[in-house]
Amino acid sequence: MTRDELYLYLTNNFQQYKIDNTGDFTVMHVSKDDILQVARQLKENKITDFDFLFCQTATDWISRFEVIYNLASIEFKHHLILKVNLEDRNNAEIDSVISLWKAAELYECEIFDLFGIRFKGHPTLRRIFLGNDWQGFPLRKDYKDEVNVVKL
Repeated sequence: MTRDELYLYLTNNFQQYKIDNTGDFTVMHVSKDDILQVARQLKENKITDFDFLFCQTATDWISRFEVIYNLASIEFKHHLILKVNLEDRNNAEIDSVISLWKAAELYECEIFDLFGIRFKGHPTLRRIFLGNDWQGFPLRKDYKDEVNVVKL
């Protein structure tokens, strides 16, 4: 399936979502309530077969968080980025995709550790870089740390 064929398939089958095909990858914006269902469809459907989660990360846009999933199909060699907005910065939470892609286990721990976003259904969500006594989340744009800061 070419990139244009993937775009056509997505626009026909996921009409409720914004789909952008102008950058390096096709991007589909999904609601946080639908992420697990949409991800499952994209993985299990033999037409798309997104069997590889090669990166999962987040971005802090100050007013909201964005969780980003980079998917690939090994067989079909196509790629897709899913983006989900989390408007509530104080209670940022989204369903885990660990039941679909085992790689999400570490990605979601990293996002939790550095942004404070919680993943519902993750079996061992924990800090993996910073200690349990660490205060705050260093990749949030409003993060301040006067003790550990390195000044050049």
